[in-house]
Amino acid sequence: MSEFAWGGPPVRGCIRSTAEDFHVEEILGHEPDGKGEHLWLWVEKRECNTVEVAGRLADAAGVHPRQVSFAGLKDRNAVTRQYFSIHLPGRDDPDTANWALDGIRILQAVRSSRKIKRGRLKANRFRLRVRELEGDMDALEARLATVSRQGVPNGFGEQRFGGNNIARAHALFRGELRRKPSKSKRGFYLSAARSLVFNKVLAERLRRGDWHQLIDGDLAVLDGSRSFFAADAADPEQIRRCTELDIHPSGPLPGRGESPAAGEAAAIEQTVFAEQSELVEGLAKFGMQQERRALRMRVKDLEWSYPEPHTLELTFELNTGSYATSVLRELVDYKEG
Repeated sequence: MSEFAWGGPPVRGCIRSTAEDFHVEEILGHEPDGKGEHLWLWVEKRECNTVEVAGRLADAAGVHPRQVSFAGLKDRNAVTRQYFSIHLPGRDDPDTANWALDGIRILQAVRSSRKIKRGRLKANRFRLRVRELEGDMDALEARLATVSRQGVPNGFGEQRFGGNNIARAHALFRGELRRKPSKSKRGFYLSAARSLVFNKVLAERLRRGDWHQLIDGDLAVLDGSRSFFAADAADPEQIRRCTELDIHPSGPLPGRGESPAAGEAAAIEQTVFAEQSELVEGLAKFGMQQERRALRMRVKDLEWSYPEPHTLELTFELNTGSYATSVLRELVDYKEG
């Protein structure tokens, strides 16, 4: 997206100069119970992706990769901490202390009666450093305060789209792929297509200036939830809750069926659907179900400091599915190191 909520970033800088500059810690919202067939591993990884780590843990444990589970995908170019579970029915705990896994540290191993399920996580906590910082520092301070109070657009980050996932989604829908993609690759293409349509709707709401306000026909999403309801844009109580970031206007993740949005909100969405008709129709054809996503994200517990000259350190928490780079783009015109 080229649109910004607050007028574009006031400073420039560099992110990911080292993996340690981008630290992510998963918050599942539940803990292992200490007994059962599943071994939960609290893992720190650096410069490797989540799927790769799961495969290496499966090899080390001597199990099929299907027996290793995780809640969410984490950045490769970062230091991240997250849980993995390994299904080990009738087996003793392996000696994880002797596993030699480059780029992977096992910080804790605990039994649980439940496996970790994909998508079942509450939030992620971030600690980021932006180096080579230059620009209007007073404006940056003001922008940080605004983001802390009012949040930022909840767009999908560029990593969602990969190098050519949108082009491959179009090819998939046209039947032009030379080979049938694996289930996981097809999932990436479908997710990218939905994300692009959502971002187009969000961009239009940003252009209009009402991305953070309820309008006629909006569907409001509860903060931190996928639940939504038909909003009344004139209701003082709902206006208050939206101002306090308890509820947010939402946008479409297209799929089968008609969008439940109405009025002005539906008109905006239908215009985008017409512009992206091949993606919208393809998503329905491939069985995706309509869902909603908040147009705005709350940036929880945002704190900032300047630990070194020309260096900004940020810490904050985001609900699952939200991108740290979507926060950064409102603050810093960044390049990657």
